[in-house]
Amino acid sequence: MANLREEIEKRRTFAIISHPDAGKTTLTEKFLLYGGAINLAGTVKGRKSTKHAVSDWMEIEKERGISVTSSVLQFNYDGKCINILDTPGHQDFSEDTYRTLMAADSAVMVIDGAKGVEPQTIKLFKVCVMRHIPIFTFINKFDREARDPYALLDEIEEVLGIRTCPINWPIGCGHNFKGVYDRETEQVSLFHSNAGGKKAVEKEVFDYKDPELPNHISQEYFEKLQEDLEILDGAADAFDEKRVDAGELTPVFFGSALTNFGVETFLQHFLSMTKSPLPRKSDQGMIDPVEEAFSAFVFKIQANMDPKHRDRVAFMRICSGEFDAGMEVNHIQGGRKVKLSQPTQMMADERKIVDKAYGGDIIGVFDPGIFSIGDTLELSNKKFVYEGIPTFAPEHFARVRQIDTMKRKQFLKGVSQIAQEGAIQIFQEYNSGMEEIIVGVVGSLQFEVLTYRLKNEYNVEVRLEMLPYEHIRWIENYTEIDVSAISGTSDMKLVKDLKDRPLLLFAHPWSIGMVLDRNENLKLSEFSRN
Repeated sequence: MANLREEIEKRRTFAIISHPDAGKTTLTEKFLLYGGAINLAGTVKGRKSTKHAVSDWMEIEKERGISVTSSVLQFNYDGKCINILDTPGHQDFSEDTYRTLMAADSAVMVIDGAKGVEPQTIKLFKVCVMRHIPIFTFINKFDREARDPYALLDEIEEVLGIRTCPINWPIGCGHNFKGVYDRETEQVSLFHSNAGGKKAVEKEVFDYKDPELPNHISQEYFEKLQEDLEILDGAADAFDEKRVDAGELTPVFFGSALTNFGVETFLQHFLSMTKSPLPRKSDQGMIDPVEEAFSAFVFKIQANMDPKHRDRVAFMRICSGEFDAGMEVNHIQGGRKVKLSQPTQMMADERKIVDKAYGGDIIGVFDPGIFSIGDTLELSNKKFVYEGIPTFAPEHFARVRQIDTMKRKQFLKGVSQIAQEGAIQIFQEYNSGMEEIIVGVVGSLQFEVLTYRLKNEYNVEVRLEMLPYEHIRWIENYTEIDVSAISGTSDMKLVKDLKDRPLLLFAHPWSIGMVLDRNENLKLSEFSRN
């Protein structure tokens, strides 16, 4: 037990979230660099670049220079075993991010120093607040022109509704970026650009009271720093671990991920401020990571990570106990015992077979098509279930047809597998089989990913016919009413999902109320009950 406790206490599992282009993937790469997991950081700039970010492994990500799926990365640093869940920044892939946040114990929020709080930051942040996840903020790109740091802190507090606690403080920005002051150590690190991706950053650190400091940052910037520190000491919130753990206070750091400046300091502070995996909620109460036998839940399924083998990997967050390769566990939703084979830990698309893993770790196991997102696996025979992962109502719909009718089998396999990953939802005409496939997505860019993946992974070209529907409602009491006799509106369509549950699609929101008025026994829901 002592060894198990020791291993679990080493673990730190966090998600990294941001608006697109705030520098999230660059920051992730620099973490890996300091952990010795990679030797030279990639670049996510420009489609023609020969280097790509380690965490962007899907072909479309390399071409477009954006992340469209969450990556799981593990590395060791300073005696800690760190699992990073790198998430897509683009809002069209936010559903993947929501699911990933369910597997994290804390979140790092990356904000562009010139742009401040952006729409996607707000959306993702609200999910963190909902789950009371501790949030750490890295305000990036201070080597470029940036907004006033006080204005950035005010915006975080006003727009996101969380108090801020600056751990370090920038001295200038852009061409006049001199460095940062660490409020805990009372030292100033001078800025030296190091955009080559190398680990070593030229470090020049001065004590705040060192008489030489004004000569290095100029008298003007030294006096400005003195003023700032007086204001911060008098007005800023003090660091309070309990408030951070409750998601009420965010420690804030300033730096530049591209040039490596401030990244290692941030990592060190972050590891000292975060906790090892905590008990998780199940339908039978809290499950303690150390006291309980192995348990985990599936938060992501990814097909064709290795196109040569056409495989499926189920990613799971281990919540308690110790994992051993090849162990047999209870698959609660499937009602059977399953052997967890080919267990791997990920370095983006590079896999490492693992013999052991512990509470807090993220592992991928071979999925023969039996796992679904949200499934619980456990060894205790208590048959408990971890709290479910929400599915979001799609807002865009299209009829999808394969161009070559001879490739029907590959087409159905492709859309079914991609749907099981949670990226798309499949519907059919209510009174027909799989002849007509309607795909629903949360963000319209998912259609582009679907088309690309069907062509590249399943060798199927498709034609999309966009549909006018924007609203979806599941029929809650479909077993009690005659669904085909529903009195609808001209913009309504009756379809069914893969579990043969009937749904209604609407082009206009007011039609939902009209249909409810016309069918008094009808009960509609915005969410599917899995």
